[in-house]
Amino acid sequence: MRVALDTNVLVYAEGVNGERMQREAMALVSQLPRDSGALPAQVVGELYHVLVRKAGRSRGAARNAVVKWQDAFPVIDTSPTVMLAAADLATDHVLSIWDAIVMAAAAESGCRLLLSQDLQDGFFWRGVTVTNPFAPTRHPFLDELLSQG
Repeated sequence: MRVALDTNVLVYAEGVNGERMQREAMALVSQLPRDSGALPAQVVGELYHVLVRKAGRSRGAARNAVVKWQDAFPVIDTSPTVMLAAADLATDHVLSIWDAIVMAAAAESGCRLLLSQDLQDGFFWRGVTVTNPFAPTRHPFLDELLSQG
């Protein structure tokens, strides 16, 4: 089963929101079975932005973090098909275009879950379910996946 990671998971893993969230995010990422995770290209761009703007990291340090995550997980391209699907999703479900791009990329690449604390937990679209990996009760698909890791 493939899962897409949203920006907040990577931001937490980078320690931007404190040590407790960093530990939780790193534990989550390290438990994912090899080749199960993927990063929408939008997430990579958002991570860079947050690291520079919110965390105050240098552009070089943010770039290095992006490269590290791209080495760890394959990146899902934002193709014209993804952009059109994202526009439809944003229109039909009143999402921001940026969140819709992440969701559409996850769907296009065959992900079953999108791990996100920011999007609506339980939202389902084109085979992808949004789940909050930091919630007290995890989605059964996520529990199953983590038990394989």
